[in-house]
Amino acid sequence: MSITIPGHIVWFTGLSGAGKTTIARAVVDRLRVSGTRAELLDGDEVREHLSKGLGFSREDRDTNIARIGYVARLLARHGVVAVVSAISPYADARNAVRRQAAGRFVEVFVSTSVEECARRDVKGLYAKAFAREITQFTGVSDPYEAPPAAEIVVNTEGVAVDASIATVVDQLRTLGVFA
Repeated sequence: MSITIPGHIVWFTGLSGAGKTTIARAVVDRLRVSGTRAELLDGDEVREHLSKGLGFSREDRDTNIARIGYVARLLARHGVVAVVSAISPYADARNAVRRQAAGRFVEVFVSTSVEECARRDVKGLYAKAFAREITQFTGVSDPYEAPPAAEIVVNTEGVAVDASIATVVDQLRTLGVFA
């Protein structure tokens, strides 16, 4: 039996490799186990299926975030907790989604240093960005505007993944996103 709680958007933001998707997937699993309807909108998957052809200019990134926000709002309107995992580097784009969510938006900032993200990077993208082989790489050659007042902040440096997940789940419960 599913629990009837109004839909929400839980928006994970942070640098590539910060741990957004790992934590977001676990949160979706916990929501589902509790009887809450939840869906994950992963930034990489959305880029492949809804935003194919967009580049990494500010305009293209903002368009991508607006598209993710639109789908998340549709899900939330139908009682689903839409969990988004997307770098979403620009505050204005995130805030536009927040405004359109009509009070059902929780921002989760996965605060992890560029150095730690580069250390974790199995694809070698940070090394290429530092070597200027990749341009417009968030946190290296393109800005990341950290949220100044996210509802939830979790730093994954030196913290076990399970502890980060527990922090987010506990705070989502406190905020009334799920029982």
